[in-house]
Amino acid sequence: MKAKVCKTNEIGVNTMKSFDIEGEPILVANVGGKYYSIADTCSHAMAYLSEGELLEDCRVQCPDHAAIFDLKTGEALALPAVSAVETFEVIVEGDDIFVETGAG
Repeated sequence: MKAKVCKTNEIGVNTMKSFDIEGEPILVANVGGKYYSIADTCSHAMAYLSEGELLEDCRVQCPDHAAIFDLKTGEALALPAVSAVETFEVIVEGDDIFVETGAG
């Protein structure tokens, strides 16, 4: 399912934001002008990754226990998380940002 989440000016460069798509929290990050999207729930302790810290090299750190995830692949890069989070395709059309969830 392709869902419109926001306008490009709503997510500044090197920031991230959470959106609800079909009841699921989805994180969209703007890293140097390129957009990435992953599930917004840590695979370790159910915390919102969007409340964590956006790190260099396209990574996000969980606010609860400092697990780190790759925004490109969803891979868990630091303990205590060992499971990846789901990734989603981001589509920019004009100044609109869409996320393709595969659902629907």
